[in-house]
Amino acid sequence: MAPETVTLILPDEAATAALGARLAALARPGDVILLSGPIGAGKSHLARAFIRARLGREEEVPSPTFTLIQTYGPPGDEIFHADLYRLTHPDEVWELGLDEAFSRAICLVEWPDRLGAHLPPGALRLELSPAGEGRLATLTGGRAALREAAAHA
Repeated sequence: MAPETVTLILPDEAATAALGARLAALARPGDVILLSGPIGAGKSHLARAFIRARLGREEEVPSPTFTLIQTYGPPGDEIFHADLYRLTHPDEVWELGLDEAFSRAICLVEWPDRLGAHLPPGALRLELSPAGEGRLATLTGGRAALREAAAHA
């Protein structure tokens, strides 16, 4: 049984990318991964690694800072990558179609605090914070299999 909280030391960008790839291998439609942390903590880097691993190819993965959402993959196995930094009110999430995506796609959400009370139940919370030359990753919630994947670096 996976622990309810997993904390990892990610010494460099390669370790952050490897975590993204491990999560991608077990994610399934309906999984929501909430990526938190300060600017520069590695949220977009982890999301890019996740998306590329899930697609099984090198793919241009721009930050959705200005588009708010980028989608990847075929219907039935879509990945929604959202950056909510620019939202001014939690209800704007519904205009983006995220409510439907939470139930039918894999969703990677940067700046999930902008969701307010609309946080999806059962989401995996992944907090990245600076730690020396690398970062610290703390995972809580979500499916146990995703936390288990993270724990086995």
